[in-house]
Formats: sequence, structure tokens, C-alpha cells
Amino acid sequence: MERVRDLRLLPKAHLHLHFTGSMRSATLLELADKYGVHLPEALSSGEPPRLRATDERGWFRFQRLYDIARSCLRSAEDIRRLVHEAAEEDVRDGSRWLEIQVDPTSYAPRLGGLIPALEIILDAVETASRDTGLGIRVLVAANRMKHPLDARTLARLAVRYADRGVIGFGLSNDERRGLARDFDRAFEIAREGGLIAAPHGGELSGPSSVRDCLDDLHAARIGHGVRAAEDPRLLRRLADRGVTCEVCPASNVALGVYEKPEDVPLRTLFEAGVPVALGADDPLLFGSRLAAQYEIAREHHGFTDAELAELARQSIRATRAPEAVRREMLAGVDRWLSE
Repeated sequence: MERVRDLRLLPKAHLHLHFTGSMRSATLLELADKYGVHLPEALSSGEPPRLRATDERGWFRFQRLYDIARSCLRSAEDIRRLVHEAAEEDVRDGSRWLEIQVDPTSYAPRLGGLIPALEIILDAVETASRDTGLGIRVLVAANRMKHPLDARTLARLAVRYADRGVIGFGLSNDERRGLARDFDRAFEIAREGGLIAAPHGGELSGPSSVRDCLDDLHAARIGHGVRAAEDPRLLRRLADRGVTCEVCPASNVALGVYEKPEDVPLRTLFEAGVPVALGADDPLLFGSRLAAQYEIAREHHGFTDAELAELARQSIRATRAPEAVRREMLAGVDRWLSE
């Protein structure tokens, strides 16, 4: 009988983790008590809330819960705690490199403005990286629900801090609202500044959403991208271009994109040659972190340890980590597989 290797010991990179959504449930409870924020049972019960975001009402509920959780982050100390704990959780799950996604405008009102908010976040990232040994960088994400001019402001800010740990620019929130092309100038600014383009697409909307990210935003990575599995030609295009899809299996099921873990087209993407980086998305709301996504691949999709190792390699190759760091992580994957 083949030995089952511990997936928490498999070196991997984490490329799809949202800032507020990375919070520990216990931390949310403490901060809510500290600030007198009433938490609905969906956030206070200790169990992941039941969510289904495939209709507007369900997405509104998901966003409302997220906004309540975000309202509990009010000081630089809170930001430092969140980042440090997120780093600890990632290290525990075998992550060697984290690219965490944040929209600093969400925290600016309580942290003294947009620039101070981003600087506080970057300082917290630098400290947490030093303390835990986890390589951490930041992907600044615009909100699709806001005006494209706001996205351009964020893109310029992100480029300004490229030497302080910002490596990419994203676009999040409900992809069914607005057009990707409305944000093309913001992504052009980011790319010209050396940042990787990593918008969300192909989650709540179908393959056309992924195509828009490629055609209009020139994405090098796609947040989610699973709906590309519905279009074989699009799969070939992603594979040929080496565009990594940041697949979040637990999130896809929790939000009702797919009914069961085995319905997530992870193997379809993998066997089509599309690079995949597994991610936890929002552990606070979905109840599982990075290693659990690899467990889903093993238990529900029949991935062998060799295939799981290749998933880890693909996540590492898609990072903006320095070449020497990537080589070290890839060597760690080989050791895990040979032991």
C-alpha cells in the first residue's frame, strides 16, 4: 500500500487569498467584541456560513458578511495581527510564498487615507515575512463595482509601491457587473509599471468572462478561471499562453458555482495543460485553508502525489518570487515526492 504523504509538508505557493477573508474566526470574534460590532450568526457561530452567490441576492449576502468582517479592522495593530496570523496559517499549511490580495480603499477611511492604508499593510507584510520566514508580496485589487477611474488611481498607487512589495494588480467583486474593457487603462498602467495582471474571471460568469480578461486586460493570471473548462478552445489558449488559473475548490462549492467538490473541473484544466495554482480565497467565510484545497484534489479528483507535486510546482512557477527562491521551493517539492 502506497504511503500517503502529508500535504502540509508539500512546499507550495498561495496566490489567491483575500485580505479580510484571511482572518481567523477567533480573531474576528475578539475584534468585534473590542469595537462593539454585532456579528450575525453566520459569522459568530464558528461554522462556515451557508452561502450561494449564483444569484444577486446570494452575492449581496456574501458581500454583506464580508463588509461586516472588514469593519472590525480599524487600526494598524489590527492589520498587523491579521497579516501575521495569515502568515502563520500559511506556513502551517506548507506555503513558502504568499501573494495576498487587498483593496486598500476599503481600509483607508479608518487608517488615515489611501496611501497610509497601503503603507500600513506593506509594513505589516514586511514584519510578518521576517517573523515567520514566509515570503509575502501584495497584489492590489480594484473593485469592479466602483468607477474605472478609481481603478486607475489604484493602479498608479500600486506601481508607486512596486519597490515595497506590490507585485500585481487585480480586479475583484461580481464579474457579472460591468465590462472588463472598462478597466483596460488601469491594467495598462499596472503592466507598464511592471506589475502582473491578475483579474478575477470565469467564476460567476462563463467562459466569455475569461476571454475578456485575456483580450481586454491581457491577464497573465486569472482569479478562478474554472468556467474556461466549458470551452475547449479557450482551454487550449490558456495552456498555450501559460496563463495560470487560481482555482479555489472549496470557494467554488461554498458559493454554489458547483454543487459538489468533485464537480469543480480541476482535472479538466490540469489535463488540458492549463497551469493551476490552488488557493483558499476567503478562509474566514469558506472554512478551509490552503492544504485543504490539495486534500480536495486528492480525495475528490484522484490526484496522485506526483500530480499534487506538479500542482505545487505550477503554483510556484506562477509567483513573482525571485528566481533563487523559486528554485529552492521547487527543490523542496522534489524532496517531498522522493521521501
